[in-house]
Amino acid sequence: MIKIRQIKVNVENDSYDYLIKKVSTKLNINVNEIKKLNIIKKSIDARDKNNIMYIYEVDILTNNEEKILKRNIKDVLKAEEMKYYPPKCGNNILVNRPIVVGSGPCGLFCTLLLAENGYKPLLIERGEKVEDRVNTVNLFWEKGILNKESNVSFGEGGAGTFSDGKLNTLVNDQNNRIRKVFNTFVECGASSEILYLNKPHIGTNVLRKVLVNIRKKIISLGGEIMYNTCMTDIEVLNNKIESITINNSKKIRCDVLVLAIGHSARDTIEMLYNHNMKMFPKAFAVGLRIQHEQKMINESQYGKYSNILPPASYKLTYQAKNGRGVYTFCMCPGGYVVNSSSEDNHLIVNGMSNYERDSENANSAVVVTVGPNDFGNNPMDGLEYQRKLEEKAYKLCNGKIPVQLLKDYKINKISTKFEEINPIFKGSYSFANLNDIFPDYINESIKEGIDNFNKKIIGFGCDSAILAGVESRTSSAIKIDRNENFESSINGIYPGGEGAGYSGGITTSSVDGIKIAERIIEKYNKISN
Repeated sequence: MIKIRQIKVNVENDSYDYLIKKVSTKLNINVNEIKKLNIIKKSIDARDKNNIMYIYEVDILTNNEEKILKRNIKDVLKAEEMKYYPPKCGNNILVNRPIVVGSGPCGLFCTLLLAENGYKPLLIERGEKVEDRVNTVNLFWEKGILNKESNVSFGEGGAGTFSDGKLNTLVNDQNNRIRKVFNTFVECGASSEILYLNKPHIGTNVLRKVLVNIRKKIISLGGEIMYNTCMTDIEVLNNKIESITINNSKKIRCDVLVLAIGHSARDTIEMLYNHNMKMFPKAFAVGLRIQHEQKMINESQYGKYSNILPPASYKLTYQAKNGRGVYTFCMCPGGYVVNSSSEDNHLIVNGMSNYERDSENANSAVVVTVGPNDFGNNPMDGLEYQRKLEEKAYKLCNGKIPVQLLKDYKINKISTKFEEINPIFKGSYSFANLNDIFPDYINESIKEGIDNFNKKIIGFGCDSAILAGVESRTSSAIKIDRNENFESSINGIYPGGEGAGYSGGITTSSVDGIKIAERIIEKYNKISN
């Protein structure tokens, strides 16, 4: 096949037939000579608001491949194969089947690859399967009844289940691991457009269906999944994993333990730390969620084309005068701000969108970087820093999401009513002074950053923008040490994903899970019994 890059199509002319004509013209061949066309990438170039273009990269099948390639046409080259190949099995004997803890993206894809290669893995998840988890979370949003083991952070699919399902990443995919992840999602029910869109997303409503099908696939391949099952302890002998304890009662022997626990499993992290697992504090970011009308974001990003293009997103960065980085995080077009609490008397917020992104509001986190200089050099200090912020957020409104208009946040005043922007939340909310959550260096940085972002997106700093707090779990507060074989300081334990500090988001976490599975496959022979 032949790859053609940089095919520019005005958004008003976007159609498959028009794309075929553009390709045939570039190659100087008849349309009928193109036997097959696959879209590989599709992105929006909105630099010129008066002439916004779609930029395509496609692969085509034609009988004149060699002849066309000999012409050395710009941006025309031989297409590369985009197929993932697992490694060959190793020779070491694996007495007990591998155990994976956590069914977020890292744990799911590690389990899936092990199952596909005959290792019959056991996946344990402290929360519920997704169908039950959705009911539990809805009950929390409606009545404030929190299940500490199954919530927005814990349960099948991990925290990503209640998110926008964003899949964009800057990671180079030389080994086609990302392609495997995306192909799996499509096979299990996601839209095929995620295979080529520059900023793909699944949407929380579709992701729930995808998870059920991934689960069925794992089980059909010999894997086993245990829900409502929390790893509460580990047994180590001669610096090697011997067994795990689940639900404080039952021991399961294991030779290989994959930790895909997520960054909210603080009790598990503390247990591992008490077993002398080597880990370090790391920087993360904290801040607030901001809501605007999606229509305003669309008009700012797309101008006269705002009515014909999909809901617009943004990614903004700024360095405050105090030297701290301020940036937007986890932007959700047409989304909701959701109460994502997972501990009693602590409150956090996050953002989520359905596949359609059809809410009237856009939201994102505006966060500020913090590090060990702010909270201490002990690995547990960052967790405690997060907890204190979440406890303050909870106390402000007795468990309801604390909210404030931007104009009032700037002058330290509790808001009394909403203005042009209608609030869109999952979970109860109430007015409060969000300045009371943070130290001054965070509040000052957020306000300064929003002023700067208003220069890039006109209206970002509007008085009626709605702020909510607290966004405190942008990434893990710790990093668990692992060697080149992905093993921790305790032999046989493989930490991975966001909770271990090695990824951020669905795609990179999934890829990290695949990499861990590869190391296990390379070392051990498959389970035969």
